[in-house]
Amino acid sequence: MKPMSGILGEVYAARFLRDRGYSLRAANFGCRFGELDIVASPSEQDDLLAVVEVKARLEGSMLRPIEAVTAQKVERIKLATRVYLQAAGLKDVQLRFDVIEVWLNEQFEVTRVEHLPNAYT
Repeated sequence: MKPMSGILGEVYAARFLRDRGYSLRAANFGCRFGELDIVASPSEQDDLLAVVEVKARLEGSMLRPIEAVTAQKVERIKLATRVYLQAAGLKDVQLRFDVIEVWLNEQFEVTRVEHLPNAYT
């Protein structure tokens, strides 16, 4: 089960992307390799899929949220992306792997968000 900060982070990240013109293609797509938090396309690039890992942290955390995206996590995301593409019948699409960092205060209110396109390859 995801912690409350993770759930809120994903909800806010989805809204953040929609507000910036992205079309959400999938959320919480799960397979044996793991889960894709969000798959979205920028409005001007339908052939581009942004696979978005959302990381939320409480303010005052010692680490930035992106620091939780380890090499092992990246590998699982890439494997899950292959499964998603096959399940969705998608071919000839460009992929971009993004991270959205969400910071929350003690009342679980969003205080800051940062979208990092091409956070890893």
